[in-house]
Amino acid sequence: MSNRASTTSLGFGLGLRPDHYIEILRDRPAVDWFEIISENYMVPGGRPLHFLDRFRERYPLVMHGVSMSIGSVDPLDMQYLRDLKALAQRVEPEWISDHLCWTAVDGVNLHDLMPLPYTEEALLHVARRVKQVQDFLGRRILLENVSSYVTYTHSQMQEWEFLAALTAEADCDLLLDVNNIYVSSVNHEFDADTFLAAIPAQRVRQMHLAGHQRQGEYLIDTHDQPVPEAVWDLYRKAFTRFPNVSTMIERDGNIPAVAELVGELDRAREAAGEGEVAAA
Repeated sequence: MSNRASTTSLGFGLGLRPDHYIEILRDRPAVDWFEIISENYMVPGGRPLHFLDRFRERYPLVMHGVSMSIGSVDPLDMQYLRDLKALAQRVEPEWISDHLCWTAVDGVNLHDLMPLPYTEEALLHVARRVKQVQDFLGRRILLENVSSYVTYTHSQMQEWEFLAALTAEADCDLLLDVNNIYVSSVNHEFDADTFLAAIPAQRVRQMHLAGHQRQGEYLIDTHDQPVPEAVWDLYRKAFTRFPNVSTMIERDGNIPAVAELVGELDRAREAAGEGEVAAA
């Protein structure tokens, strides 16, 4: 597969949200790049695309999807992929990513990121679909580890083993969500350091940072809180293992002013610097 994602870091970015369009274009805050939610711009026209074109002129962009449903047993949605490819031709993103999960069954979108059973059968099934998508798009894609709240009794391997095997089998790359690792490590009582150590460093192209909430005995990935201390601690370890990887802050609820998010980005820069020192 050609078009391997660049190993050069884009720096520190934010998820592009409509609340911030005008302020960012006006003030040009210290943000190196932006991640867009692909589905928000897979439309024939209007305000989203108008602003998207303006951002494309000024910043590197990456595309992040929520509807590919790469792990589903439903056939791949070819109209979705055609629309995704058309958007990519317009945006010329640095890369395209989606989630390692399934979101649809019998043609019904569940609007949730459902985890996979970690079996050899599932591995080969997903790898075949990833290859189809990459061949259609003409580029590698990145798959993101999701937070999870259930496990399957017939899983044959750990999530980190599945991720490592999938990148080799499908020749794809990874978007490593540090918050999701932490959330799942608490929910399923595994060692997050073990997860990081098993991930092939050459496959990681991007990292996400986000917040979560506690509900009873579980942590829920909500993207509506600042990045918590435990996730910052894990990010320092992640950056030590995966240096010079593009990092971004995700915020989808209780969206604050741009200045607050830029403050978190500054903290990410500081934490990454500490990770580099630790690696030296």
